[in-house]
Amino acid sequence: MTAEATEALGWWGVPLAIIAGTMRGGTPFLFVSLGECLTEKSGKINLGLEGTLLTGAMAAYGVSYLTGSPWLGVLAAGIAGCFLGAIHGWLSQQPRVNDVAVGIAMIIVGSGIAFFFGKPFIQPSAPQLPTINLAAGSVPPALEAALQISPLFLLGLAIAPLMQWFFRSTRWGLFIRAVGDSPEAARAMGVSIFKVRMLSVVAGSFLAGIGGASLSLYYPGLWTERISSGQGLMAVALVIFARWNPIACLWASLLFGGAQALGPALQSVGIREGYYLFNAAPYILTLVIMVFTCSPQRSLIGAPGALGKDN
Repeated sequence: MTAEATEALGWWGVPLAIIAGTMRGGTPFLFVSLGECLTEKSGKINLGLEGTLLTGAMAAYGVSYLTGSPWLGVLAAGIAGCFLGAIHGWLSQQPRVNDVAVGIAMIIVGSGIAFFFGKPFIQPSAPQLPTINLAAGSVPPALEAALQISPLFLLGLAIAPLMQWFFRSTRWGLFIRAVGDSPEAARAMGVSIFKVRMLSVVAGSFLAGIGGASLSLYYPGLWTERISSGQGLMAVALVIFARWNPIACLWASLLFGGAQALGPALQSVGIREGYYLFNAAPYILTLVIMVFTCSPQRSLIGAPGALGKDN
């Protein structure tokens, strides 16, 4: 929803702008958080998803520009995520290697790859993903603009309950939960810990890469080196807040997306005081979540038993 449309509606445009911004801004949070949820369910932490998000955004924009097909760009973003995920999945399972250290290294690697290969694509304009118009019949232009959503958002809406079903009702979902909760028990069942965790990290990174594609090919719809704004790291806090539940990740992503949309929506109706504070809402929300989930009693609820342990 544009600032001009919001201004035309006055204060009534603010909630519409926040709703529209929630769907736009919540999409990358949704994909990255679902990817991190899948990874952490297997007992691994991937802090490197910030680098994956950047690499996915760059790959999507570059391939869309070179081929003219944004959907090929989305696929390229997912493949780029798989590449980084495979590196992280292998390194993090080596003896005496710490997940957090590997994640920080992968942020640097992913960011470096994105910045190096993305230099030629900062100025050119790449084809963007088409939008779906949910407005039916004759509606005001401002409302129609608010109801233009990305197909990736709808894809994320479908993946969240599908992942919930996958964890609860499939053999591979059982393997992932077993490996994440009790590697010894999973090993006794004949499950390959290395294989399950590797596939979980790669699949989670694939989703994070698609989250990057939603940034560069939908909103804000460009490629810059600062496009992720720390969303990959915020997604880790989001997963903790959601208690490792894919459906809760969906709602938490919408909450973060709405917080991100608050500043621009208020600015569009002339509120300039506290503008930077409103723009900092997602970061403040992340800090508040970490403070309220730091107690041992609360932080263990829903957490995989082997999460963060070297095993």
